[in-house]
Amino acid sequence: MRRADGDPGSGHAGPGRDGARWAGEKSASGYRAARERGEELVDSIPVDDIADSVREYVDGAREAINDVVRSEMNDLRKAVRRQRKRIGI
Repeated sequence: MRRADGDPGSGHAGPGRDGARWAGEKSASGYRAARERGEELVDSIPVDDIADSVREYVDGAREAINDVVRSEMNDLRKAVRRQRKRIGI
């Protein structure tokens, strides 16, 4: 069935189309506002604080890994010494 304006449909598409148009306009205006405020928002991100925090976290993780590896290496050396002693080398 064709509507009087030549648009196919049952005549109930008007409110849906109007809602879609309204949503499109609102999203476009929101996009423009975000684009305009984007630089301001990016400048408000504490990049130096985040970098320091991540650096501290990574340094702490590196130290913990080094401690575990050092301990495992010592245990391995002791085990090798025991085995050498056991077989008479």
